[in-house]
Amino acid sequence: MRQQLLDVLQLLDTTPAPRGQERTAAHRLRSCCAARWPHIEWQVQEYGREGGSLIATQGAGPLLYSHLDTSLNHDGAGIRLITGDAAPVGPLGVADDVVTGFGLGVARGPVAAALVAFAEAGAGRLLLAGSGTHRRAGGITGLEAYVDAYPLPRSAIVAKCGPPTLLWHEPGALYLTVRVTGRSGVAMAAESATPPGGVVASAGVILDELARWRTAYLAADPRLGQTGRACGIGAIDSGWPDKPDLLPAQMRIGLYVVAGDQVEPKALAAELADRLRMRCAESVLRNCAVDVEAEPVASAAATPTDAPVVTAAWAAWLDEFGSPPPTVTGWTGSTDGVVLRACGVETVRLGPQAKPAADDPRCDELSLAQLTAYARIYRRLLTELPA
Repeated sequence: MRQQLLDVLQLLDTTPAPRGQERTAAHRLRSCCAARWPHIEWQVQEYGREGGSLIATQGAGPLLYSHLDTSLNHDGAGIRLITGDAAPVGPLGVADDVVTGFGLGVARGPVAAALVAFAEAGAGRLLLAGSGTHRRAGGITGLEAYVDAYPLPRSAIVAKCGPPTLLWHEPGALYLTVRVTGRSGVAMAAESATPPGGVVASAGVILDELARWRTAYLAADPRLGQTGRACGIGAIDSGWPDKPDLLPAQMRIGLYVVAGDQVEPKALAAELADRLRMRCAESVLRNCAVDVEAEPVASAAATPTDAPVVTAAWAAWLDEFGSPPPTVTGWTGSTDGVVLRACGVETVRLGPQAKPAADDPRCDELSLAQLTAYARIYRRLLTELPA
């Protein structure tokens, strides 16, 4: 199994799969799988303009799910803007038990474990979906395309990196966009803009109030089940970088919000907008318009702890690791598990733990022994759980 995992990881490492453009990677993966495991009918489900998912079925059993796309691409604006490093990313490396490479945590390590486990199980269904990472205005996802075209089983296993435990409860997520709009001007005449000097010069007013709101939002976390709340500012943009002598009229701030409880996105956006308007009214931004827009991703959802998929995964974990899954609270990672649960599919999530590589934090490190252990659990669940 170790060698099969390495072979799949090598293939994934040399096959870029940008979000929404996974079709080429899915077809290449299908060809390699068909050559290696010809007794299985491997298919590519195409969706959207360039999206693609690898799917396969071996009779009755649960759905084993992961996704092909990585959070960032090997190159391009995304990795440069986020990491501040435009140098080429190195190839996959293996040293004793540690494998190092780009996108192993999200989600090539779990993808390899799921693929090998499915091939060896002889049962169940596999979906390695495109467009599994969150993105604003991301369009249809591979999972949504699959749900529209195929009947769903009773249970599913989400193969994703995460905490060293078993998750049956995951939080929901949403994006918030804050827009502060004044009047444009020119840098050589600061008073020509509203506020004087432009909205960007007073960004601290908005950022300070957002920090206060975040503190209050997190403090109100009811800590339901295994999940918790989180919130962070991930983007700020304003103006025209090629012409900074012009003072822009608008500033935009993007936030990612996680909620383990049921949060109404529009109500949250309205509450934040009211709060920001009150703060602006007491500052140089008093003559600016403030708007907050919410874009829901998914709502928090849980699978009953006595569901067959949970009890089977619990037993498989105990046998594999020699102790029960550790208790976890306040977990803030949201995956397509919430989408499956919303469709009535009892779902668990489990997978290896990745960490940033010592030599290049843009890459991840994973233990091959740990990855193999999770592959064995996936294989067992595919054979033991009913359809």
